Amino acid sequence: MKSRHYLFFAILALGLAACNFTLAADVTPPPGYVSPTPPATLGPLFPAHAPDLANGEKIYAEKCAACHGPTGMGDGPQSKDLPVSVAALGLPEVANPAAPAAWYATVSQGNLERFMPPFLSLSDQERWDVVSYALTLHTTAEQIETGKKLFETKCAANCAEQYSNPETLSALSQNELAANLQKDQSFLTALTSDEALAVAAYIRTRTFAAPQATPTPAPTTETSATAETTPLAGTAQPSAGFGSVSGMVNNETGEALPANLKIKLRSFEHDGNPNNAPKEIASLESVVQPDGKYQFDAVELPENRILLAEVEVNGVPYQSDFFIVKAESASVEMAPITAYRATEDYSGLQVTDLQYYFDYANPNDVQILAVYSILNPTNQTVILKQDGSQDIPFLKTPAGVTNLGYETSQDSAPILSLANGFALPPSAEKPYSIIALGSAPKNETIQIEQPVVLDVTNVMLLVPEGVEAEGATLTNGGPHPFQNRTFNMYTAGSLKAGATLTFTLSGSPKNTAVNPDVTQNQNLLIGLGAVGLALIVIGGWLYWKDRNNTETTEDDSETDDAETTLDAILTLDDLRRAGKISDSAYQKRRAELKGKLKK
Repeated sequence: MKSRHYLFFAILALGLAACNFTLAADVTPPPGYVSPTPPATLGPLFPAHAPDLANGEKIYAEKCAACHGPTGMGDGPQSKDLPVSVAALGLPEVANPAAPAAWYATVSQGNLERFMPPFLSLSDQERWDVVSYALTLHTTAEQIETGKKLFETKCAANCAEQYSNPETLSALSQNELAANLQKDQSFLTALTSDEALAVAAYIRTRTFAAPQATPTPAPTTETSATAETTPLAGTAQPSAGFGSVSGMVNNETGEALPANLKIKLRSFEHDGNPNNAPKEIASLESVVQPDGKYQFDAVELPENRILLAEVEVNGVPYQSDFFIVKAESASVEMAPITAYRATEDYSGLQVTDLQYYFDYANPNDVQILAVYSILNPTNQTVILKQDGSQDIPFLKTPAGVTNLGYETSQDSAPILSLANGFALPPSAEKPYSIIALGSAPKNETIQIEQPVVLDVTNVMLLVPEGVEAEGATLTNGGPHPFQNRTFNMYTAGSLKAGATLTFTLSGSPKNTAVNPDVTQNQNLLIGLGAVGLALIVIGGWLYWKDRNNTETTEDDSETDDAETTLDAILTLDDLRRAGKISDSAYQKRRAELKGKLKK
């Protein structure tokens, strides 16, 4: 299996879904058109040298603090002038799921939808310095010290080396690294979730450059002036003021709110050290009144305290936006929370786009990604109960296709997690984006019969050049080049619930090898959608699944020619960079492949 094909298709799928990208027509630029300045070029997705946190802190103060705030709470002086909220990098909920490579890509190429420009003035190493510093804003000195002690006492002698590779660590978020640590048998005893996060935070610090020694200042001559120390911005000591916190639960359930409905107010605070994460310091409970109003009295309201209100109605959790307390606040009004009627009837959902992508790289199977963009235009929260099953009732798997699972793209509207399923609150503008993964046996012709459970507005198929799709409802859009690849595109009109989308794939793909320069392949992946880096995990997982199924019957015929052998080497490099293969296995297999290439 060629994992980089999966990486390409996974990120391509998200890029098209997230940007509503269409290949339906080529656009010829007008005379005199000047191409815009390209974004900063991405280097390798790991730092060439150990990141310098001191330098990163200086860059952060100069380039980032104005919007993200000195402690990463999204409360910089320029944040209030933006039409969008600024990411609170200092919150563990924001930072823990983020891989350093993803933040590096955003710093390099910007995120113009969130009014963040690319930082063209920074060198590659400077971008890694500031990203590494930003990833310390959510950790605490206590957490890192705890992680250090656990790592030194529980990690067997041979396990330290495997957690020192900057390529591997750059590709993993703290959550992913913690999950790997909990499964690692080289630890003397199993780690709890909190312990694993602490160890992951400590492991990250082992890749940083050692701090430079602070020079001893020359003695100063005595002067009559009294020295004054100006505190850093954002490090003011909290005042002792108290006040009230109020808000509203908008009741759209169609019935009275439950009697004595509890609402929770959670309080977080920074200690002024930008290296420390905000800590939850209080959790208060109150009761929502029948009219939806609630109030907390005698709440401590020092400047920069972070507040969040949470309520559960009919088994569905809803919460407010975060609120950051301003100086000398005597009262705070939280953003309203809207609770909706809950229903298990999903017939009101609409599929605005269904996009299929087919990859023929595996010799035995055709891998299929189906990206569903779903709106909930109703006034009800749709409950999807799974009861231990991974099936999603309105996403049927075609006959003959093996369901490999589902993923949610990072640009999806928020999906609420329930104990036995998930929930989709009303969302008439921002779609929920769900990716269904499957595989079908590779035959001379492959017939797909997709049951349609919900109304579908648009259908698009992308197949490799050389493969054709035939179906009564399909329109051939012809070949379309995209990032040095060529696809045959097919479209279909709207489909009604209860219909079946039927088409047949035939033919063999032409040579679809991408640029042999691994760095350029990475640029391609990130350029298509930095928000889709999480899907790299899907590519790696699919690779290993297919490899495990085929490695016992694999023979040298798959790498007889130089081009295929080179492709296998590049695949191996991608796996190592993504942290999906051990260094010893990588070196051994690469040496074997290089020997074949020389022959």
